[in-house]
Amino acid sequence: MAEVESKDAHEVAIPPSAPGEPVSIYDPSVEPPYGWVVCISMHLINGFTWGIIASYGVYLSYYINHETFAGASDLDFTFVGGVNFAAAMLCTPVVNVCIRAFGTKPTMYCGCFFFAGGFVAASFATKFWHLILSQGILVGLGTGFCWLPATPLLPAWFNRNRSLAQGIAAAGSGVGGIIFSAATTPMIENLSLAWSLRITGIIAFVVLFCASLLMRDRNATTRPRIKAFDVALLRRYRVWLLMGFSFFSISGYIICTYTLSAFALSLGLSQHQGGIVTTVLNVGTAFGRPCIGVLSDRFGRMTVTCCFTAVNTLMVFAVWIPTNSYGLLIFLSLILGVTCGVYWGTIGPLCAEVVDLSELPSTLGMMWLSISIPAFFSEAIALGIREPHAKRPYLWPEIYTGLAFLIASLFMLELRRQKWGLLTREKHR
Repeated sequence: MAEVESKDAHEVAIPPSAPGEPVSIYDPSVEPPYGWVVCISMHLINGFTWGIIASYGVYLSYYINHETFAGASDLDFTFVGGVNFAAAMLCTPVVNVCIRAFGTKPTMYCGCFFFAGGFVAASFATKFWHLILSQGILVGLGTGFCWLPATPLLPAWFNRNRSLAQGIAAAGSGVGGIIFSAATTPMIENLSLAWSLRITGIIAFVVLFCASLLMRDRNATTRPRIKAFDVALLRRYRVWLLMGFSFFSISGYIICTYTLSAFALSLGLSQHQGGIVTTVLNVGTAFGRPCIGVLSDRFGRMTVTCCFTAVNTLMVFAVWIPTNSYGLLIFLSLILGVTCGVYWGTIGPLCAEVVDLSELPSTLGMMWLSISIPAFFSEAIALGIREPHAKRPYLWPEIYTGLAFLIASLFMLELRRQKWGLLTREKHR
């Protein structure tokens, strides 16, 4: 059945069946096998968007060490990664409008061109603002246009295995991060910076386009309503709790992702060792997110999310702050790789617990908007409160990160209390 506009000009709804036409009824107990194809496609989309973005640290080191763009400071270069996240999330209303006007797949195809075009354009950049527009904004828009339309599709295919599927899909960012973190430096050294960017863009385009072709929705049964900005959701306390969790969880996640390699240098370690720290973080992400999915399906999504977020707090205060050796830093990176990105592996199923599946796209849109600010500013804040000449220059960023995870866990604890109570066992929808 084709999608048509509802009476609300800002909303998409699936119309009722015509007389004599069989009615598609959503049965949450049925998990069609094609859902696993969607899961693998989402894994690839995560890997070749967020995974590539996660490898920006390699480019960051090159830009800083080789003074590629005259007049740009170290802090300026950190904003490129923040712009990626912010552009991807802030374009949510535009993406929703495009889905309403053109459909899911055409919107994703545009994202493929934006993402690849950003890297190719960056290969010709000669000034820092060229880099911001290309590797920053255009790559971020490509991520948003490709990833945002696909994200709400996966939860609709699963119920009992929803968190497992989400974890497998989210693990793609870790796998992609491992691949591109390891491959980017050899490409730069053996080819050039420009060709490294071009090859990355071309490979990403091919994979993202193929993955977009394989994505399929269940709109005929779930009948989603997509709004550019659904104000009605803001009247719900549980949605605000989920937004609060999102805001603070991402604040901590961004700092962990982009700061650990720089923290390694502050310990007197080499650039190569700092790169290994990032790789180990991605290894933890790749293996940890499916495990988080399994645990979430077994013990409850809110319970597991709250516990793992609390573990992040513990790891920061008990391990990161006292860390003064390479071995301990590797251990920290591996554990944080598993736990600090719990948000990405659980946010889809969590939204499905808080709202109806028909409201899932709009609710996820709210979440993406809520994390755009911390995604853009968190790393800059961490660098701003760093004390470069102190004995422990990263003490205040570490405290900031630990508090962010602590507050996020409290938001999730309150959400669990609201939904199930503190002691009642969670039940899957």
